[in-house]
Order: sequence, then structure tokens, then C-alpha cells
Amino acid sequence: MNEDLKLFIRESLVKKLPREEIRSVLAKGGWPKDEIEAALGSYAEIDFAVPVPKPRPYLSAKEAFIYLLLFVCLYLSAFNFGKLTFQYIHGWFPDALKTWETPNTESIRMSLASLIVSFPLYLWLTGLMTGAIRRDPDKRSSKIRKWLTYITLFVAAGVIIGDMIVLIFNLLGGELTTRFLLKVLTVLAIAGLIFGYYLWDLRKEEV
Repeated sequence: MNEDLKLFIRESLVKKLPREEIRSVLAKGGWPKDEIEAALGSYAEIDFAVPVPKPRPYLSAKEAFIYLLLFVCLYLSAFNFGKLTFQYIHGWFPDALKTWETPNTESIRMSLASLIVSFPLYLWLTGLMTGAIRRDPDKRSSKIRKWLTYITLFVAAGVIIGDMIVLIFNLLGGELTTRFLLKVLTVLAIAGLIFGYYLWDLRKEEV
């Protein structure tokens, strides 16, 4: 947090200036809305002689462990669900020229085993952290949570862009087959759902 901004807000609150007036003045001065809200939010709205600071959220080892495990489970679930779907597509639409793409029983078992372990664990950890945020809304500003969320959005956006490029490339070359289209739609659906969910979560936080 910018120290000049924090000092200005503290002095304004000491002088009992209304928060809306402080917001308005800072906005006219060119300060971003999110920085203004973060600085104002660091002081509790309590009528006292001096501004009462709120406790700052800190990154605990436990919180870091849970979020890292949560997102690892998300990536494992997405990858293995896509891999499993590809195996069924190979079975439904076999290609005689690509014998190595025939359904692989061992690969299907491994993907299923990974999903059975990682996806329920992902749901449980998500529920655990959602409950913790509901009890203490300040946990929503966790740095590791935001970093991992934005990294996930970046990866998902990259997959979507790459998927669309491959689709258009094959479409222009006249090589669009049913199996290929189904694979592209599978990747697009998985990446799109992940991107959409976490983007919605971030926007909900802003609101």
C-alpha cells in the first residue's frame, strides 16, 4: 500500500472528514479506485478519537499449503478429464491411419484413478476455504489466493487462445474432422469453465 496515500487517509480520518469526501478528493487526484478502497479499508469504521486500524491479513503456512494443494488438484482434474474424454473420442471415432490413438485401457484407468482422488479433494478444499472466507471476509484478500487465481486465469486464457488458433488453422486447411472438432471443443469447454468460474469469483470480490 502506498505510504503517502495511507498517511493522507489517516490524517483525513483524524480530522473527522467523511469517507465519501475522502474518496471523491482522491479520485479527482487520480488515485485508482481499488487503491483508495484498500487504504480506507485498512481503518475500521468506528467512532473514536483516532483512526482504528484493522488487522492486516497475513500469509500463514497452512493457508499457503491448502491453496497450493487446491490448485494442483484443479490442474490434475482438468488434465485427466480431458485425457479421459480424448480416449473415448478415439473409441467412438477411430482413425485407421493412427493406430496409436486407439483407446488405451491403462490410460483410462489412470485418468479415472486421478479424477477419483483429485476432484473430490478439490471440491472439499474449495468448500473449506469458502467457509473460512465466509467467517472472515478479510481472508479473501489473501495474496497467495490472488496470485494462484490470476496464474490460473492466465493459463486458461492461453489454452483457449491456442485452442482457437489450432481450430482456425485446421479449418483454413480443410482438415476439420469430427474427432478433431470434438477434441477442440473438449479443451475449450474445460478451459472456458475454469476461466469463467475464477473470473466470476474475482468480479464478485470487487463487488
